[in-house]
Amino acid sequence: MIDAQIYGRADVVLKAFRACGWTLATAESCTGGLVAGALTALPGSSDVVDRGFVTYSNAAKMSMLDVPETVLAAHGAVSEETARAMARGACKAAGVDVAVSITGIAGPGGGSAGKPVGLVHFACALKNGHISHRKMCFGELGRDEVRRAAILVALDMLDEAARV
Repeated sequence: MIDAQIYGRADVVLKAFRACGWTLATAESCTGGLVAGALTALPGSSDVVDRGFVTYSNAAKMSMLDVPETVLAAHGAVSEETARAMARGACKAAGVDVAVSITGIAGPGGGSAGKPVGLVHFACALKNGHISHRKMCFGELGRDEVRRAAILVALDMLDEAARV
């Protein structure tokens, strides 16, 4: 799943963060730590990557990232509100400059009319309070392809954050 394209994008992110003197954390649900894995697969990444949170369950989102239970109850785990809360929580918990979050439905099951398979929400939070969000509807590409596409979007968001 982690191929040359992903490694290339991860390398770009690490170089951009080094140029800023910044550190990062990931908060991952449907990608299960694959973004952190792609970044840390590269030698020397420890000067940029502080940690990765794999928060697959709602309980983990609440306890590790301080996602309010009210947000999860009102909007669900796969939502803009939850993605934003995850990114803010990871940034704060890790004490890093930037955190990216990913929460979605990779499939093959678990989708609904309102939240279909392939729906993924991303957020990128900076310690200065700026936060961005992206919603992607990848469709039913298959679990591995949805997760691969999500890794690439998360890496792009990190790269964009380092260039703000």
